[in-house]
Amino acid sequence: MQVKPQLLGLPSYKPGKPIEEVKKELGLSKVIKLASNENPFGASPKATEAIRELATSTAIYPDGYAAVLREKVAKKIGVEQNQLIFGNGSDEIIQFLCRALLDENTNTVTADPTFSQYKLNATIEGAEVREIACKQDGTHDLDAMLEAIDENTRIVWVCNPNNPSGTYIDQASFEQFLKKVPQDVLVVSDEAYYEYVTKDDYPQSIPLLKAYKNLIVLRTFSKAYGLAALRVGYGVGDADFISKLDPVRPPFNNTTFAHAAAAAALDDDQFIAECVQKNSEGIRLYEAFCEEQGLTYYSSQANFILIDFERSGDEVFDYLLKRGFIIRSGEALGFPTCARITVGSQEENEEILSILKEMLQTQPIGQN
Repeated sequence: MQVKPQLLGLPSYKPGKPIEEVKKELGLSKVIKLASNENPFGASPKATEAIRELATSTAIYPDGYAAVLREKVAKKIGVEQNQLIFGNGSDEIIQFLCRALLDENTNTVTADPTFSQYKLNATIEGAEVREIACKQDGTHDLDAMLEAIDENTRIVWVCNPNNPSGTYIDQASFEQFLKKVPQDVLVVSDEAYYEYVTKDDYPQSIPLLKAYKNLIVLRTFSKAYGLAALRVGYGVGDADFISKLDPVRPPFNNTTFAHAAAAAALDDDQFIAECVQKNSEGIRLYEAFCEEQGLTYYSSQANFILIDFERSGDEVFDYLLKRGFIIRSGEALGFPTCARITVGSQEENEEILSILKEMLQTQPIGQN
């Protein structure tokens, strides 16, 4: 069968190795996955109870408008309900945007390295992808991204905090960027890790929607809210633009369970606060380890840390895998000598750092 020529040779998304597969492959009884930036503390008990209550409702289609969740999210973040669009994870909103705005006569501007789904979906639509190298500290080079915009640019992607570096763009820089982007170019602020951010100068993007109708903000319940298995994310933007985008959304694209769990999770601020605190403690533990061992790392505002081990990221991945830890090699993320590690529980963090210390003692930096 013939497919679009741009699909030929295009790589599929490769998630971290499944736990059960690693156990079977290596004969391990315990495997800890710190590869996909999931919440190691799970989800709020309120979300679990909401799913349990709906266990006998599988025969009925979900509410395609997500009315209950829509009302709760709108109230939570202070927007009108018609400013929201819901997706099967925020990944699906990325797909919506590319399908609605891009074709072979257009281009899109993105950082490099950053989240892979911007480039993938734009390529599928036949658009030119203009990748602008990140700065040395892992942040977006906003000035260079501005220079790459022309009359055929339709979308500029800003992953904030950036994945895989965890670094962020501050409020002043983001506002200056927005002022300079042409009004007919959509700026996507992908804030998947928003809840984990602790810096005071991180952009408060929702209020900016009033001034910039070409801005859309993406958020998700897959990270801090611990609902990755249910796949629910949302976009917030100008109501008129959202109404034009919505026909791209498939009917019933979120499940009833996803709606109910996400709505319930929004009520548990204490759970999120505790997760954020534990995550911050974990980040500090990794940073202290790096400083002790003389390793370079990227200052993270997410729930993962990217560490430069000055050797192949695949080598670090294999070493940890054989000892029951799944992480992400930087080889596939644009940082070939790095490894990205999701912050786990205190016990998990201490155990993996002990293994990494052993690795560095037996294979010192500069002797690989």
